[in-house]
Amino acid sequence: MMSHSIESALDSLDAVICSAELSEDLQAGVPGEPWGEIAASEDVLNLIEGFAAIDPYDPGLSEYFQGEGALRGLAAYRQLRGVFGMSLGVFAQQAAIFVGAFRAESGRRWQRLADLTCRDEAWRTLKLRKLLGDGPHGGAVSDLEDRLLAEEPHAVYPTSPYRDGRGHTAARDDHQQVEAVMASRTFTSIRVVEDVLQPRRTLLKEIYQPHGRCVAIIDPNVEEHFGPALDGYFEAHGIPLEKRIVRAMEVDKGIRTVERMLGEFKKLGISRNEPLLVVGGGVLTDTAGLAAALYHRGTPYVMISTSVVAGIDAGPSPRTCCDGYGYKNLFGAYHTPILSITDRTFFRTLREGWLRHGIAEIIKMACVKDFALFEALEEAGPELVTTRFGSTETDPHAPIHAVSQKILGLAIQSYVEAEYGNLYETHQCRPHAFGHTWSPGFEIPAGLLHGHAVTIGMGFGAHVAEQRGWIDADQMNRIHRLITSFGLSLWHDVLDDGDLLWAAQVKMTEKRGGHLAAPLPKGEIGRCGYLNDMSRDDLMAAIDSYRAVCETFERGGRGIEPHCADVGLEDPATVGDSDLAVMDVADAAPLTR
Repeated sequence: MMSHSIESALDSLDAVICSAELSEDLQAGVPGEPWGEIAASEDVLNLIEGFAAIDPYDPGLSEYFQGEGALRGLAAYRQLRGVFGMSLGVFAQQAAIFVGAFRAESGRRWQRLADLTCRDEAWRTLKLRKLLGDGPHGGAVSDLEDRLLAEEPHAVYPTSPYRDGRGHTAARDDHQQVEAVMASRTFTSIRVVEDVLQPRRTLLKEIYQPHGRCVAIIDPNVEEHFGPALDGYFEAHGIPLEKRIVRAMEVDKGIRTVERMLGEFKKLGISRNEPLLVVGGGVLTDTAGLAAALYHRGTPYVMISTSVVAGIDAGPSPRTCCDGYGYKNLFGAYHTPILSITDRTFFRTLREGWLRHGIAEIIKMACVKDFALFEALEEAGPELVTTRFGSTETDPHAPIHAVSQKILGLAIQSYVEAEYGNLYETHQCRPHAFGHTWSPGFEIPAGLLHGHAVTIGMGFGAHVAEQRGWIDADQMNRIHRLITSFGLSLWHDVLDDGDLLWAAQVKMTEKRGGHLAAPLPKGEIGRCGYLNDMSRDDLMAAIDSYRAVCETFERGGRGIEPHCADVGLEDPATVGDSDLAVMDVADAAPLTR
């Protein structure tokens, strides 16, 4: 049944675009002529009705869209449920992607129509509903619209083609009490892409050309190294680019930065169905994602991750946030990007210390979710850092290229499998929180890079797992060796502060709904269990024995460049609680044009 509906949609789009007369109109280069042909076609009503009937969230869809080429059409197919309310530019572009995934010639014709339409603002912005309502089938279109409004309003007036909501209620006869159940659904795409800013790559063009512009929030370091390439990409495709530069260091991760972004969004008149473009690392991912979540209660955004931690963790994450009142990530919202892009070519300008910091988040998933990823990290070793994930290796046949791509892909897949099944953190069985139980309490006071704080948490967690009999000593040592092989930290003297560690555990237990629920490797590397009992005495004793383990490693288990200040970042420990809450980002995080 599923394949039949998809084949029917393909047949309808084929029939609409492939007539001889329409082909001539496409060659003539006047958008009104092909759209007039389409409005007159009997097939277009079948097309709209067919798309309105699909469930874009049916898991069976993924079974049909198999293979690299076919999978590219899945997101477009899902969006086309709302074809009735789409502008002609968006409709033609999504049709081109969907059809092109299966039928190349039809896809090229739809792409020709999309490019033609988007060059003319009046035709680009015209709604398909309006075009068909004014056409020869206007009466049938009106009847179809009335029926769909009752049966599936998401297909007629979608606020966002990426989300929908459902619900039901139960009420007393006197209507003085109502009990309600609500559910929301969304979808996203995650891509590992090489050279995304090369004009031959059409991924960004396909998103922004139908909207007539791109509004981009960019990290200043990214602007310095890749700003010209970003400008050149959009110039090559004739798409106006509005750039706003936002400094995104750890000390800038406050609510004022988010407020400034919101002000810029208002000035630019961003609509609630116009995707923003965010280009930067983990801090910008968190803050710009939060601003997008707040603006219009959910503005879509595309994330181009320029750091490792963003590319495999913060970029595709639904958890957007900023710091406040001395707490990391105190304010936040759940708002997944519609597309997250990881491109390792951005890694070539990163300092080695930043690379290590990001690799920590990959080790996290390897230890408790994916043993194949763990083995791939062991295979790559420190070369992963020295070659910036192979991005500086000029030999195209060097093994580091393949293993780097494998690591990125496995890390992303492991992360989203764990994260998206618990989108709103409604339970605490979260393997991707490995290393994040005690580390939030000492990361800022110690001035540590997040990655080093997390690996300390992971190293300690592996030690606790070994003490509890969850893994054996060889497995624990293997985890510790992997961490130290990348120059990451197992130990920092902040662990000597017992009061700080216990306070961190208490706060984390409160945050997790009264459960410690500390994810630890259990059974074997790549599998996860949850520790829920750890008294203060047990915690202090475990720290004492862990110290002795760390002393057996090079540098006493201390990492290379573990502090923010070591890699050119401001020390968050120097920013007081009140500063984190109300700092003046006119100085700390300027937006420039």
